[in-house]
Amino acid sequence: MDNDSGKAFDTGLFKRLMAYTKPYKVTFYGVALAAILLSCFAVATPLLVKTIIDDAIPNRDESMLLYLVVGLVSVLFAQVISQLCFNYYANWLGESVIRDVRIRLFKHMLGFRMKYFDNSSLGVLVTRAVADMQRIGEIFSQGFFVIVADLLKMAIAAIVMLVINWKLALIVFAVLPLILYATRLFQKAMKVAFTEVRAEVSNLNSFVQERLTGMKIVQLFTREKIESEKFREINSKHKKAWLKTVWYNSIFFPIAEIVTSITIGLIVWYGGLQNVSNITDKVAGTVFAYIMLIELLFRPLRQIADKFNTLQMGMVAANRVFKILDTTSNIKDEGTVEKSDVKGDITFDNVHFGYVENEEVLQGISFDVKAGETIAIVGATGAGKSTIINLLSRFYEINSGSILVDGIDAKDFKLSSLRSKIAVVLQDVFLFADTIANNISLHDELVTKEIIVSAAKEIGVHEFISSLPEDYDYNVKERGSMLSSGQRQLIAFLRAYVSNPSILILDEATSSVDTYSEQLIQRATNKITEGRTSIIIAHRLATIKKADKIIVMDAGKIVEVGNHAELLDKNGYYSNLYEAQFLADEVA
Repeated sequence: MDNDSGKAFDTGLFKRLMAYTKPYKVTFYGVALAAILLSCFAVATPLLVKTIIDDAIPNRDESMLLYLVVGLVSVLFAQVISQLCFNYYANWLGESVIRDVRIRLFKHMLGFRMKYFDNSSLGVLVTRAVADMQRIGEIFSQGFFVIVADLLKMAIAAIVMLVINWKLALIVFAVLPLILYATRLFQKAMKVAFTEVRAEVSNLNSFVQERLTGMKIVQLFTREKIESEKFREINSKHKKAWLKTVWYNSIFFPIAEIVTSITIGLIVWYGGLQNVSNITDKVAGTVFAYIMLIELLFRPLRQIADKFNTLQMGMVAANRVFKILDTTSNIKDEGTVEKSDVKGDITFDNVHFGYVENEEVLQGISFDVKAGETIAIVGATGAGKSTIINLLSRFYEINSGSILVDGIDAKDFKLSSLRSKIAVVLQDVFLFADTIANNISLHDELVTKEIIVSAAKEIGVHEFISSLPEDYDYNVKERGSMLSSGQRQLIAFLRAYVSNPSILILDEATSSVDTYSEQLIQRATNKITEGRTSIIIAHRLATIKKADKIIVMDAGKIVEVGNHAELLDKNGYYSNLYEAQFLADEVA
């Protein structure tokens, strides 16, 4: 929960949010004008009613009555038009602002280093980009402008009351502090309650998203009952948070209604006494006008309390969104080098790195890869193999040492330029809920369907894709759930191939596929590694026999380097790994 939960209103945060309305100044001022007109028209109605009751009807002046009725209808019509414009353009402004903020937020998150996502809940980030954005929009559509319009109504109504009859006005103003005090308490309580609601909504979204994503694990390990109980507990907390807001509303609004009714009763009582004591006073119209003006004074006050809750919820949401926008977790992209002809020479020079401070995963790694070479990196799980790939792609910043590409420090490259020359095929392939063609091109207009089909034929996956319904236009659904793991790997190979990288990385690309898919992948591997620097991380040592160089890692250090034959002759770490795997395959 945020620490500012007890703060009624953050002016600095509001100013920052209002800066997003600058491109829409005309609409902003138009909505403000509509708010002013609404206030004037609202107060004009009771004044016209007063004149009708006090002057036109007693004097039997039909002409005056006609003019006043026409005026009353005109005012009501103008009020409807103003309300229509106010509602539409206030909502339009809110939607325009959240569109701009959401685009900026998403673009900002696209630049975050992987460490940020490692430590963040995806459910919370989704809440920030979707639900919290809608709350921000409500600041304009249901919060700020409505509050301003209501305050104007109250101010004009109070002035008119004093002008009409200052004695009756004093009765109303004497009661007003009670409802103001109650409103203030209500606002503070609701700020805390709504902050708690937003926290519980984030927790609920995060829990549901994680369980749906990991549904296979939940069902395989028969965790349905346990997860249901956890969900019941989280949902109960969410319910309690919302009920707290309902409780505060249940207390405040009846109190406000009672105070309003008492005030109207006092006005009728005192106005009636005046009428009895002096029958010539025009009290009837005044009392009628005051009853309407009291509604204009007290009802907006009740609505302000409600709308202030909307404003506060929007401010809480804005605070959460701006915290992400203020997060400086981006990889520093200060390089200036842009090369279109990267050869693929790679040098790791005494590289130290750890995901957690004081816990190094790589302990002084050094090796060279010549352009066009195919090297393999092997070792036990946790040895640091995949970390090397993450650092080469600059998903993380190294602690010390240097990584060179074509003799240039990777930090000196423009990030987009460096990554455009690297293609990675991971063990766990991610596919979007889109067509196969779009998953391969990633909506790059330069990668046409003809290029995709030609590339598929070259690496031997065209036949597989053609066998699917709608072939290249086949929608693979979320995370590629309509394809097997081997088929997803083949799509990933084709995606890497059409990007024409200078450096190709295959991370455990054949560790969990069937024999047929492995044969296709091996063929694809042979094709796409031709003439380019290739780094292969593999558990199956049989797949890397042809590698020019094999780097053997253990506990974050390089323990052996050589080709397959050389490493077997050493009878060392690699030889033991190979023999153990060979025997395991024989037993199988």
